[in-house]
Amino acid sequence: MIVTVTANPALDKTARVDVMRANALNRLESVVIDCGGKGVNVSATIHALGGDSVAAGFAGGGTGEELLARIAAKGLRSDFIRIKNPTRTNLKVVDREGRLTELNEPGPEVSIEEWRSLETCLFHYAERDAVFVISGSLCRGLESAAYRNLCGALRSKKAKVFLDADGEALKLALEAEPAMVPDYIKPNRYEMLTFFGINDDETVTEEALLNLAEKLLERGLTLCAISMGVEGALFVNSEGAWRAPGMKVPIRSTVGAGDSMVGALVYGLEQGLDAEAYFALSVAASAGACTTAGTNPPERKLVDDLIARVRLEKIR
Repeated sequence: MIVTVTANPALDKTARVDVMRANALNRLESVVIDCGGKGVNVSATIHALGGDSVAAGFAGGGTGEELLARIAAKGLRSDFIRIKNPTRTNLKVVDREGRLTELNEPGPEVSIEEWRSLETCLFHYAERDAVFVISGSLCRGLESAAYRNLCGALRSKKAKVFLDADGEALKLALEAEPAMVPDYIKPNRYEMLTFFGINDDETVTEEALLNLAEKLLERGLTLCAISMGVEGALFVNSEGAWRAPGMKVPIRSTVGAGDSMVGALVYGLEQGLDAEAYFALSVAASAGACTTAGTNPPERKLVDDLIARVRLEKIR
């Protein structure tokens, strides 16, 4: 059982523009509307790969109704808590060079009672073999420790937790007691360095990144996957470390590429694939997501074709 948790989902509008000009009129082309939010994107990837999950989170107002309708239209199972305030709408603008500009709304304010309702919903699914993917930003009205506390509660029920967050929410979760920290994380380079208080500059080597990842494993994590955009990804677990260089693919939109990586990792874990197999699957899924419009995940056939091109090297 895989359950994805999106506390702050959105309707994502992805538009193309020839050149994005600041302080000027930009005429948008080919606007695509998707059900969005990192956990929703993860569920869509799992579904595209042939797996199953339950997408959970909050939905409010007319945009929340449209969000749920689009989730259902994708064939995804969902269990969302209805809230008083409306779900947000985000705008992603991609220029002809593939450069992405994101305009994200802050999202609705959520009450403590609404958060408790979501926790109760999630605990219903919590069991020894369950994997929860908690991803994205927290809603307004919730304390920064909300994800840390949720990780601890789910882990106490013997479930596994994949946390894909940033900032204070990630920091507090990683600083928790070993029994409360998430099992898996996928920070990008900037998020890794920020957690350790290091400036993101060229002096930070791959070796240094691997050392930082191993420090996180000492805190109780099982897997640290570091996404590095066009440079590829690093994977570190108790068995060692692997490097996967970036793949060259025709880019339509990089929105959701990281979520596709998370979805493939979780799918591979649930399917019992060995580490190198689900690492390669995640790299192929992430690259494939860059070739699709909007936040749509790649089809399984494309992912399988790309796996043959993944170069995975064990470096520790």
